[in-house]
Amino acid sequence: MSASGTAAGQVEQMLLQVTPGRYDAYEALLQALGDSQVWMLLWHGQAGSPDAQYGNMEIEGLGYAPCVTSAQELAVSGWNRSHEVVTGRDIARSLYPDHWGIWLNPHAPGGGVGIPWTDLRRIATGLDRMPAGPLRLSEPAIEIPQFYALLTQSAHHTPAVRSLSRAWVQPALGTPYLAIGLDLYDTSQQSVDSVRAMMQQSIAAVPEGLPVSTVALSDAYDPVGMWLRANSRPFYDREAHAAPHPAAGYGYPPVG
Repeated sequence: MSASGTAAGQVEQMLLQVTPGRYDAYEALLQALGDSQVWMLLWHGQAGSPDAQYGNMEIEGLGYAPCVTSAQELAVSGWNRSHEVVTGRDIARSLYPDHWGIWLNPHAPGGGVGIPWTDLRRIATGLDRMPAGPLRLSEPAIEIPQFYALLTQSAHHTPAVRSLSRAWVQPALGTPYLAIGLDLYDTSQQSVDSVRAMMQQSIAAVPEGLPVSTVALSDAYDPVGMWLRANSRPFYDREAHAAPHPAAGYGYPPVG
């Protein structure tokens, strides 16, 4: 059996184990998928042609391109149009920027398994670099005023920082952690280095055993960053801090 055939067998074996709540099996499926091939179903055109167009499905408001996991599954599916064979990692890189996922073996009993675009991004960039979803996100309940005070002070002396926000992240697998959202004026190497030094200086005030991570709010595809932009108010905001306070008076507008 070829290496690709072995990988396809692993994907199909993992598919049989994925059930609601089995996040460990789903994570193993993502791992196998990155190193395997999928047979993308073309609704229009031929593989490699400029007018080639994947099929599409919409499930609970999310878009998916249907595919199958092997030549055998392609035959079983009865698909009579063209298809394109591509690695799981390559299709992940291609689809996630447009917020498209893939749906594995939609013809199978039970309807197959969908991989949303957020998990395709994890496959494309490295599963260990981003938390396993679905994520539970909330305002942090843990009280660590010394850390926030030191971080705010350090941010005030780090010109690259526009604002800082925070979230408590509970992954489907792994340890919950505190995420610090970084809103920067620019992402030059000098700015990134200064922010890294800021975090290293402030992290000393974090209680032992509390994991802390950072997320760039400029990343339009990071689910933690997306939640922070939509639901969180900054605990440090340079521009609000610098805004002049109105003089005390009787409420009349100032004379222009």
